[in-house]
Formats: sequence, C-alpha cells, structure tokens
Amino acid sequence: MSLHAKVLGNLAPWRAAPAWRVAFSGGLDSTVLLHLLAELAQSEALPPLSAIHIHHGLQTAAESWPAHCRRVCDRLGIALQVHSVEVKPGASLERAAREARYAAFAAALGGGEVLLSAQHRDDQAETLLFRLLRGAGTRGLGGMPQSRPLGRGQLLRPLLHCSRAELEAYAAEQSLSWVEDPSNADGRFSRNYLRHRVMPVLAARWPQAAANMARSAALLGESAQLLDELAQLDLAPALAPSPLTWLPLPSLALAPLRTLSPARQRNVLRYWLRERTPMPDFEHWAGWDALLSAAGDAAPIWRLASGELRRADERLWWLSADWLRAPAPPPVVPQINQALALPGNGCVRIDGSLGGAGQWRLAYRQGGEVMNLPGRGHRDLKRLLNERQVPAFVRSRLPLLLCDGEVRAVANLPGLDGPLDGQWRLSWQPPSCDPGLS
Repeated sequence: MSLHAKVLGNLAPWRAAPAWRVAFSGGLDSTVLLHLLAELAQSEALPPLSAIHIHHGLQTAAESWPAHCRRVCDRLGIALQVHSVEVKPGASLERAAREARYAAFAAALGGGEVLLSAQHRDDQAETLLFRLLRGAGTRGLGGMPQSRPLGRGQLLRPLLHCSRAELEAYAAEQSLSWVEDPSNADGRFSRNYLRHRVMPVLAARWPQAAANMARSAALLGESAQLLDELAQLDLAPALAPSPLTWLPLPSLALAPLRTLSPARQRNVLRYWLRERTPMPDFEHWAGWDALLSAAGDAAPIWRLASGELRRADERLWWLSADWLRAPAPPPVVPQINQALALPGNGCVRIDGSLGGAGQWRLAYRQGGEVMNLPGRGHRDLKRLLNERQVPAFVRSRLPLLLCDGEVRAVANLPGLDGPLDGQWRLSWQPPSCDPGLS
C-alpha cells in the first residue's frame, strides 16, 4: 500500500474536522507528511490545511529553520504560523522542550481542529524501549497513541504505522529538502543513544525488531484501555457523594475499594489520580498500604508528587494547591453581606445582620474552644466537629465568628453557623484543589 493510501486511510475518521494543522519542524518526517497532504489535497476534498512551526531557539542552527519552513510552505501553497516558545530549564531538556512545544500547539488549536504529527513506527519502537528501560507500566508501554485530545482539538499521528525507511524513500523519490537537527546526533540524549547505538544492533539480529516492538506497543495500548474500563467499573461505587456537600474536594468512599484486590485498588487509584499527579514507582505504593491499614482513629497521609491523599471517616480526600499550605490569619474585622477573601483559604460571607453590642471578629480554631448551644449548654468545639464528621485537615481552616472572644458560629455547619432565629449566617467557600483557580 502506498504512503498516500495509508495516510488517507488513517485520516478517514477526521475528514469532517474544521481544519488540519501540521506540526512542521522542517525535518524529514514532517516534511514528508506535509508534502503527502499537499498532494492529497489536489485530488481529495480535505479540510483546510495549514502548518505550525515551533521555534525553541535552543541552538544557533535553529535560527534558520523558520525561514526554511516558510519557503517549503510557500512552494506548496500552505499557510504557516511560527510560534516562539521559551523552554524552562530543568533536569531533562528533551522533556522541557516537548512540554513547551505541545503547550504551544494546544494554544494554537481551534475547537475541533486536528494537529497532525509525523511520528512513525520506528519512533514508536524507540518509545517502547525507552519506557521499558525506565520501568513503565502497561499504560506507558502502550507507547504513543494514534490520537488523543489536545487543547480544544485532537492530536493525530497518521504515520504511526509507516517505517522510517518508507519516509526516506518517499523523500528521495520526490527530491524533498529538509533541515537536520544537530542535536539528533548527540548521544548524550537517551533517545539518540537508542536510535543510533541500540536499534541498529537489534535490527542486525532481528530485522523486524522495530515492527514487532511497535506491534507490542499497540497490544499493550489495548491492554491499558481494558484496565481503564475495569477501573471505571470499580470506581463507580466509590464515587458516592460526600455528606459534606460544601467541601469541593475530590474524594472517594473507601469501603468499596476495600473489597477489591490490591492490584485492582492500585489500578483504580492510578486511573483516578492520573490527571492530578504523576504516579509513584512501584516501591512507593507502600504509602497506600500504610494509609489503608492505619488504625480507625488515625489520620494517615500518602504524599505524592503533586499533592496528598488523606483518609478521614472511611473516605479518601485529594489535597493539593492551597490545601498543602497553612492559611494566613483571617482578616479580623468581618464584613456583612459580601464575600471576604481569606488569604490561602477561599472566602467567607456573613449574610444578615449581626446586631447587638460586642466586638466581632473572624478566627480559626486554635484548640480548646467551646460553644454555647441553646438547650445543650457549653460544648467543646472539638466534640461538635467530631459529631459532624468534619475531617481533621479541614478543622484548622474552618472559619469561626467570635463575639467578645466567644465562638458564636462555625461556618457551613447547620445549627452551628448562626443563631436559631436565622438573623444571620456564616458561610465559607473553601479553596479549590486546582492551582489555576485557587
């Protein structure tokens, strides 16, 4: 089957997209993809085609690449956008550049548009081997997916079943020109080492090594999909809503998870936490076992890369962003009938009229507080919070309203959030776990 036929077949489900955008680096792979699509557009009714070049500015040679890409696109009659990005320094320059590149692609995509990227079968084999050496699980060993959501659109890899040799042959046949990235020959980068030192040795002994490894990646990708479907089934009972409806934190009922085998517990947690934090290596899962087996009156914590998993009253709670930092003292003087921001702790509101004499102020619990309740007399605030099953990690954040040093209200807890006559109420909007919303 020709490259044209392969690409057109892989793109068939996306023919109705509002636009196709090619991730065009100017290298061999993306040059072949762009040329293939330009030729197909002459005989097929395709969505509007354009190209995006990401300029990292990491090396001197790259300064000429945008101009090269413009010349290629001008010859093909394809519009080109050039986006310059700043690569944040870090332990892995490869990873930082990739993250900056895909962030720019995501920002450039319109609703429903498709970004076409030129990774091929040999890239997939290298990805499988690279991740295997890093100890990846089933999901990681599934390699690069054929398609996935990106920004408001989709990322699609129409060459993923084509070999590098096929692309090279096409480029020679069409007399294409492309840029060579000098860093691709630098053996200090892991992928280059695999490409130039390891894969040729494997291919010399097993000529079909790349094809077989790519096939294994596809099979592992199917296995990962089945594990996700199992996780969805196992997760459903644990998604029962928390009785604390005012606490907008991701949480799970623990009882349904306790009925699962350890392997299925880990599968559910990987699925649930995937969008929230990088997952730990196998040895670090001992933290989950410790959290699960801690005494009933304990408040165990499992610390992960981007947050913490807490257990309280047989429920798991995910904490991140502001919830990982102690809040600053609240503004002392309360405001009436308007939201008052609490530093690092959401906002509080008093609706109604406080009335009466006395010095009113907002505070957080310090320990030892008591509250005078009609018909019950003075009660320890700690006991009242225990009765309402308020998690320990919330108690030091829960706004209190004091008058002349006495606790008159505890935010959000019916019966404790204001007087029985409803003259006023103290409510609290806790901080989000989303760093972008906190």
